[in-house]
Amino acid sequence: MEENTELRDLIIPEHVAIIMDGNGRWAKKRGLPRTFGHRQGCTVVERTVEDAARIGLKYLTVYAFSTENWKRSEEEVGALMQLFRYYMVRLLDVATKNNVRVKMIGDRRRFPKDIIEGINRLERETCEATGLTFVIAVNYGGRDEIRRAAIALCDDVKEGKRDISESFSEEDFSQYLDTAGMPDPDLLIRTSGELRLSNFLLWQLAYSEIYITDLYWPDFNKAELINAIKAYNKRNRRFGGV
Repeated sequence: MEENTELRDLIIPEHVAIIMDGNGRWAKKRGLPRTFGHRQGCTVVERTVEDAARIGLKYLTVYAFSTENWKRSEEEVGALMQLFRYYMVRLLDVATKNNVRVKMIGDRRRFPKDIIEGINRLERETCEATGLTFVIAVNYGGRDEIRRAAIALCDDVKEGKRDISESFSEEDFSQYLDTAGMPDPDLLIRTSGELRLSNFLLWQLAYSEIYITDLYWPDFNKAELINAIKAYNKRNRRFGGV
């Protein structure tokens, strides 16, 4: 964990989730194509992974590509696929250097075969890392995740692997989610000033603290991550209690 005087007396959240918003608007503001904003956003992801690992986060989850993003123009979706191909290779290098384990959540089956293979390689070659777990949500939607979990549960019930009774708890159901075995996010950060969840981790964010910044994602930096952690330390987390 990095020694940092700004963080010395603060509680570091175990799990931070980020909705990375504003790549297109960042580019438009500069008279550049939206794809340029996405490229810059990928660079910021790399830097944020390194910052999170050094600060001492145990989990960092980012919303990279939603189930709704397929509705964007064919040109933009195609450019995003190319970015995935390029940055998966770079991310493997970043993860290896920083003892980071990479995990993908979402339904990867819709991606081209080479991207699926790249995702599998990232997970396989970083699975022994003991530092930060970096979770990337791709072709992910909170409602779709719960739908897929419910189908998997129903299949287990039909096959006699699972008995649903009053003893079947929320924790039991959570084991069918993409995030099984992970703690729920303590803190959600959303960039670009938007005030919505956008179908992200709907089950897991039930009691997460939320920090909104007006910065577009390509302008996000370590200082703003620290600002979010400082804001988190001012919250009184009651989880529905008094």
